[in-house]
Amino acid sequence: MIKSSLLVLAMAIAAPSFASAEGIDCKLHYRLDGWSMVYSSATGSGTVDCSNKKSMPVRISAKALGASIGKWQIDKGTGRFTDVQNINDVLGTYAKAEVNAGLAKSGSLQVLTKGNVSLALAGKGEGVNLGVEVGGFTIEKIH
Repeated sequence: MIKSSLLVLAMAIAAPSFASAEGIDCKLHYRLDGWSMVYSSATGSGTVDCSNKKSMPVRISAKALGASIGKWQIDKGTGRFTDVQNINDVLGTYAKAEVNAGLAKSGSLQVLTKGNVSLALAGKGEGVNLGVEVGGFTIEKIH
């Protein structure tokens, strides 16, 4: 019930702002592995592809504090950015607040913000997780 309510809320917040006439459309495709026990940490990698044919390999890390426990992985995760003028606008740390619950098959849906840029993430994977966390989700260019 909580997950479906969060899904509806996240989609309602993110959907209207995805069509930016002045910006470019950028998407993130990623894989992420993580664990939590009060402190949460996840690392992974992915690729950002934009409608102007620019592409960038990225490293992803997420860190948070809260009442959580678990170990999980997200495969074939996707994300969509809003208000992007240049592919480098996607880089940096996004604010993250999450309620999660999963057993065996795990899922994730989040809307993150960094200044004017927002990122809606969705992913499916495996693991066990339960909790509430607040922290950051960082995207860095791989050189």
